[in-house]
Amino acid sequence: MIGSEPDVQCSSAGCRADATWRVNWRNPRIHSADRVKVWLACGDHRDTLADYLATRGFPVIVTALDSPADTVPDPAR
Repeated sequence: MIGSEPDVQCSSAGCRADATWRVNWRNPRIHSADRVKVWLACGDHRDTLADYLATRGFPVIVTALDSPADTVPDPAR
């Protein structure tokens, strides 16, 4: 389970820092709101990873490492 493992690392390419954030996302073209994918992030890469996904049209919710998201709904339009 994410968050219970020691030394959980950031998902950003080449980063070896400990992750402290979850970037919860999904591809709305193929997944419903309850299908949550997760990238882990350190404080330095949290916004970069979330922005990368958001600019591609993927709904994103950033939460603390110990706070998983059950759903990632479409943003309000």
